[in-house]
Amino acid sequence: MKKEDLRIVYMGTPEFAVECLRALVEHGYQVVGVVTMPDKPMGRHGSVLQSSAVKKYAESVGLPILQPEKLKDEAFLEALRAWNADLQIVVAFRMLPEVVWNMSRLGTFNLHASLLPRYRGAAPINWAIINGDTKTGVTTFFLDHEIDTGSIIMQETCPIADTDDAGILHDNLMALGAQTVLKSVDQICEGNVVPFPQKDLFDGVSEFLPAPKIFKETCRIDWNKPLKNLYDFVRGLSPYPAAWTELVTRDGKRQVLKIYQTEKRPEQHCFPVGTIQSDGKSFVDVAVDGGFLRLQSVQLAGKKRMSVTDFLNGFKQIAESHVE
Repeated sequence: MKKEDLRIVYMGTPEFAVECLRALVEHGYQVVGVVTMPDKPMGRHGSVLQSSAVKKYAESVGLPILQPEKLKDEAFLEALRAWNADLQIVVAFRMLPEVVWNMSRLGTFNLHASLLPRYRGAAPINWAIINGDTKTGVTTFFLDHEIDTGSIIMQETCPIADTDDAGILHDNLMALGAQTVLKSVDQICEGNVVPFPQKDLFDGVSEFLPAPKIFKETCRIDWNKPLKNLYDFVRGLSPYPAAWTELVTRDGKRQVLKIYQTEKRPEQHCFPVGTIQSDGKSFVDVAVDGGFLRLQSVQLAGKKRMSVTDFLNGFKQIAESHVE
């Protein structure tokens, strides 16, 4: 089949999904329609509606758009059928009911930001870094009844540097994902796809590494963990939603402190876990198992993110504080 004859419906919402859609459009594929989330109320009293990143791009290139509240709504299903898609592609969208993913004749495939079956779930980028992995990747796979379990079309790997945070890895995987989606569609268009089940890749470890949704309490730092684990935890949640702790002053006052960037300083010490060492001007070290975690970029509740130097200019009680 010629690429211009393949009718594609694309489903996605955030910035991560824009690059794949752009790649399809710029390489001459026929995207007959885009499905994205409804506009979100923003601003005071929700008076301003914010369009998704995918919607903004789709509008800029003149693509038809559907924004269903409910994916089983009959009016939406009728409009989706009218696009008569040969193939549906899903990137960072929502769980689809079978009536949707089973609609197109060539199936529906998803791009997932991990090397499945490793890190099935909502936050694969974050958990790969939190767990200290040195590589991850992207997977395209056909949707099935269970989430993130369908047969694999293609995988591409991506290294994780020790200095990468979730924001850096997100951008790397976004670019890699766009190329992988393009290659996957090329193969489907050429009739060369031979999908294989994820069980063929089970190695006895991957089954036990899920990537569940991250909540506020997930992001609280447990200072009893070893130095390397704490370093990975912080970068795995930076820049969003950000690891946090409570800063406790000598008089017992508590303030929430978000931590975005740190440095490992391995050495022997005899300080209790959570003890702060600082010169009050240029550095803040937290005593942990295996050394000190040096804070480099932080944010107090109600303040902007700032360097530790700027933080110390306004927080003079630091040497008499600890974290919990």
